Amino acid sequence: MADTSDFRTGFTLRFKNQLWSITEFQHVKPGKGGAFVRTKLKNIKSGKVVEETFRAGEKVDEVRLERRAFQFLYTEGDDFVFMNTETYEQINLPEDTLGDVPLYIKSSDTCTLLLHEGKPLSVEPPLTVELAVSKTDPGVRGDTAQGGAKPATMETGLVVQVPLFIEEGEILKIDTRTGKYLGRV
Repeated sequence: MADTSDFRTGFTLRFKNQLWSITEFQHVKPGKGGAFVRTKLKNIKSGKVVEETFRAGEKVDEVRLERRAFQFLYTEGDDFVFMNTETYEQINLPEDTLGDVPLYIKSSDTCTLLLHEGKPLSVEPPLTVELAVSKTDPGVRGDTAQGGAKPATMETGLVVQVPLFIEEGEILKIDTRTGKYLGRV
């Protein structure tokens, strides 16, 4: 058991019979009444974000999650097959449990799996990925006053706004947290 003084970003707790991760928290000490902690909690399975308030010193059930490196191998029907890089054990995960992760990974990319009691909860892609542009319109010079952007479809199906000078076949660095173009490789 932990209490609200142990809260930090990334802290995982069991709340309302589900696993939640703290994304933001703030200790509040009003002039009148007792102190409390205002938090934003993200559901680990569904990704839903809620705001909750806890009284200062309130006990919560802390959950320890394991983070392990797994390599994405291939797809098998609707399942994505990942391999533990240490033990070579393979895990099949259904596509609908991965969210938008399949848009950022390709074969042999290394991802982080969150495990609770040996069962996979979620997959985190690397912070940045390098993907090839499979389709984009040709950019026309001089048609904007400020730079400008156009949509580009990457090899995984991800659509990203890129500068006008990007052409098909180029390899780009993409931030997986925001889905934004970072530069050419």
